[in-house]
Amino acid sequence: MSDFASSAASRLAPFRVLTVCTANLYRSPIAECLLRQRLDALRETIHVSSAGTEAVPGTPMAATAASLVVGWGADPSGMVTRRLTTRLVERADLVLGAATEHREAAVRLCPVRALSRAFSLREFARLVRAEDAAGVVHPAARFAALVEGAATRRGAAGTDVADDDVSDPLGASPAKARECVTRIEESVERIAVALRAP
Repeated sequence: MSDFASSAASRLAPFRVLTVCTANLYRSPIAECLLRQRLDALRETIHVSSAGTEAVPGTPMAATAASLVVGWGADPSGMVTRRLTTRLVERADLVLGAATEHREAAVRLCPVRALSRAFSLREFARLVRAEDAAGVVHPAARFAALVEGAATRRGAAGTDVADDDVSDPLGASPAKARECVTRIEESVERIAVALRAP
């Protein structure tokens, strides 16, 4: 086990996941809600939150997004927007941007901390492998090992990165909005499966 994973296990502190989009009205709160739902049994150990690079703090989650999340069985109650800050990035063990621009925004705020721990959501789902956490039991240490493994695969030759972004569905048709949620849900499920794998 690496120093990163070992430190996560030894401190037994919650593993913090931060999802990021632009306004924190749609994509990142959807990802937050779905991750919380999929990892509900680990809620004492895995903490999930969201923020936006241009968010107006305190704005309720978009009603359309909230209704779509309910359709996936998640609970959006109490979701309000937050602005992405250096402190939020510093405290996060994993930053998942809706698009590459959001990952880059996190890295600009905190290069040392975020460079190897920030991904786009779909990028991380593409790179994550359960075997990176083989033999690791504690959920925080498992997640840390998954992040480390994914970081080592980034930029591999022949990797198709064209599908790593989730487009902003604000103002889009209902069909496009549902497609956005489906793309987020697919990624969330892959991450949850890798984390829960024995």
